[in-house]
Amino acid sequence: MPSCETKFIDVDGVRTRYFDKGNGPTLVLIHGGHFGATTSADAAEDWDLNFDGLAEWARVIAFDKLGQGHTGNPKVDDDYTMAAVVRHAAGTLRALGIDNAHLIGHSRGGYVTCRMTLDHPELAATCTIINSNTCAPGTGRNEYVFANNPHPALSREAQRWVLERYSYDPAHVSEDWLDALFAITERPEYRHAVAKMNDEGFLWTKFLPGLQADKEEMFRMLAARGIQRPVLLVWSRNDETVSHAQTEALYRILAEKERHARWQIFDRAAHFSYREHPKRFNEVIKSFVHAA
Repeated sequence: MPSCETKFIDVDGVRTRYFDKGNGPTLVLIHGGHFGATTSADAAEDWDLNFDGLAEWARVIAFDKLGQGHTGNPKVDDDYTMAAVVRHAAGTLRALGIDNAHLIGHSRGGYVTCRMTLDHPELAATCTIINSNTCAPGTGRNEYVFANNPHPALSREAQRWVLERYSYDPAHVSEDWLDALFAITERPEYRHAVAKMNDEGFLWTKFLPGLQADKEEMFRMLAARGIQRPVLLVWSRNDETVSHAQTEALYRILAEKERHARWQIFDRAAHFSYREHPKRFNEVIKSFVHAA
C-alpha cells in the first residue's frame, strides 16, 4: 500500500493484516474475492490507487479478509464460509475499536458490507456496495467471463489475464499490484486454502451452498426492515459479471425502505470501477459520506 505501514492484529486467534492512515470520518475498505480462489488473489492492495487520496480527508482502513492476502486461514473446516468471513470482518473492526464506520466493499466484499450493516448496525454509519453480483439477486456470470482462463492458474501472467479481463481499460493493472498478488499466491497458507476449497471440494460443499442460504436470509431481512443506513450502490456499464437488471433489482430492494439510497453508474469501466476511475470514485465517496 502506498506510503503506509503494514500492521497486524489478532482477531479471534487469526493474525490479520491491515493498513490505517489519515484523520476524519472512518472509511473501511473491504476487497473482493474469497479464500482459495484460482483466478486471482484479491487483497488490501486492490485499493492501492484509492487509499492515499481518500486518506487526505478521512481515516482509511483496509484489511485482508479471512484467508486472503496476509491474513490467516480459517481455524476450522466449518469456517470456510462467507458467514465466517463476515464474522471475521466484524471482529476486525471491534479489535481495532471501530464503530459507526463508512463500510465500502467491492464484489464479494460488497456482500460483506451489506451483511455487516444488517447484522452489526452499530459498526456501520453508511454502506457502499461496488460491482457485486454476490450481493445482487440472480446468478453472476464469472464462469462465462473466465471460460478461457490460461494455465497454470495463479501464475503471474494468468492473474494478469484475469485482472485485464475484468477491466474496460487494463491500464490500471500495474506491475506493483501484480507483484503483490503473485507473492500472496506463493504463500503456503494460500496454497492450503486452494487445496481445501478445490481438492477437498469445500467450494461446492460448504462455501457456495452456505452463501446461497445466507443471501436468501439477507434478502428476507432487507424486505422486512430495510438496511436502515444510507446506502450507495456503484455499478459499471461494462462489467460483464453483473448485469444492469441485477443491479437495478438490488437498488430497488435497498431503496424500498431506505430513502437515503443512491445509485452511481460509471461509464467506460468494468468490474474494478474504483481502480479504473480512482479520482472520480474518491470524489463520489467523499460526497456520499459528507451528505450522510
